[in-house]
Amino acid sequence: MPSFDVVSKVDWSEVQNALGQAEREIGQRFDFKGTDTTIERNQNTVVILSSTEERARAALGVFEEKLVRRKVSLKHLERKDPEPGPRGSTRLTVTIKEGIEPEKARQMVKIIKDSKLKVQPAIQEDTLRVSGKKRDDLQAAIQVLRSAEGLDIELQFINFRD
Repeated sequence: MPSFDVVSKVDWSEVQNALGQAEREIGQRFDFKGTDTTIERNQNTVVILSSTEERARAALGVFEEKLVRRKVSLKHLERKDPEPGPRGSTRLTVTIKEGIEPEKARQMVKIIKDSKLKVQPAIQEDTLRVSGKKRDDLQAAIQVLRSAEGLDIELQFINFRD
């Protein structure tokens, strides 16, 4: 029975490369001189420290620009509000989300079932497996998920099997 998996994965090597490029640019740009702006990654979060909130937001903009150039979707980022850091600085935390949350997976199952296609979606941890008898039905399910509004997550369709 043909099937495919719907996942939301981040290419961590591209994130690391974008982080390195952003660090170099922040170190070289004139508007960041003397602001002690740093950007570092801890597990699934990126922490930006700067002397002012404005410079922290500008550093986030540089990081996002590098991600876009490396074809990493900004839908994976969950930005938090700036908060006071050590010695009067500002800390900006950005969480990088990976995988499909159970609530979003249930929403995707509902979208597929409402489309009246002859496919069966099944939630498996942080992925969604869709199976059906015809390849055309599976391709239609992919189109339904791509055109669905309100999901706000980047989807990849993998393991397409006949």
